[in-house]
Amino acid sequence: MIRAPAIATPGWITRPAEFVLRRCRFSVQDQYRPNRIAAGLRTNRTMTVGVMIPDITNVIFPPILRGIESVLEPLGYASIIVNTDSERDRESRLVDVLRDRGVDGIIHAAVLRSDPSIARAAAEGLPVVTLNRMVENSQIPYIVNDEDAGICEMLRHLRDLGHRAIAHLAGPQDLSTGQLRLAAFRKAAAALSLEFRPELVATARRFDEEEGARCIRELLGAGRKFTAVLCANDRLALGAIDELREHGIDCPREVSVTGFNDMPFLELIRPRLTTVRILQHSAGRTAATVLLQLMNGNNAEDIPTETILPVELVVRESTAPAGA
Repeated sequence: MIRAPAIATPGWITRPAEFVLRRCRFSVQDQYRPNRIAAGLRTNRTMTVGVMIPDITNVIFPPILRGIESVLEPLGYASIIVNTDSERDRESRLVDVLRDRGVDGIIHAAVLRSDPSIARAAAEGLPVVTLNRMVENSQIPYIVNDEDAGICEMLRHLRDLGHRAIAHLAGPQDLSTGQLRLAAFRKAAAALSLEFRPELVATARRFDEEEGARCIRELLGAGRKFTAVLCANDRLALGAIDELREHGIDCPREVSVTGFNDMPFLELIRPRLTTVRILQHSAGRTAATVLLQLMNGNNAEDIPTETILPVELVVRESTAPAGA
């Protein structure tokens, strides 16, 4: 009989049970993840928050979302982001979807001035905060920008450049942002001794470039004469500049154009847009902080219903003296 030569074997082969035990201990410790579903059953929380935005392609929202997550993520919350496309039916359906998913609260940046779906959710006890917009006749806490100060500073800037025939591209009037900025334009005109001319106001259906272009076509087609255009947001302003260019009108040499928000990448577009800067990251942080107070059951009297964030005038290349 031929015997196989003896081969030295590692010690662990002679102790298989000990080896398996050690390996199992290492794996369990290394790969352990808390079971959020089980924890949710104990705490009645899912550690998720719904974040509703009107347009996922709008570059103003990434800094806002980063601000929200900078507060929530370190505390273990995950954000479920949904896009409403500024459509009432879709917005209402998504509110129900988030509630069915059991979110602990909602930050709503796409809310309409009259919004029964989110008002009902808040009335039934779901913590809700609105951002950049507000629901009228509601106790839902909201974080907005200082629309009055921003519009007034911009109108003063145009007046000081010698402009008197100033058009306004207003935002959608079913959104508080559009309605408040139009009201601020009217009020600022009176405060600065400028004539408010309704025929120089064109109202957009959406806050985007296509509507900015359409509003300019509307004004030009009606034969309106103006030397400056104050737009309710940056995207309307970019559409306005493109449409003026299509008609052979130079910005800012013939018509000055301004925006509102100071969305990212504006400095890469010529002419660089004069605008009103809002605190995008801080707005997200503030909304998340207020929502946490609601979710933690803080005394309602300690939670502000209204938070108004400061704004800043940013002068760039799209404005020039009248008749320059």
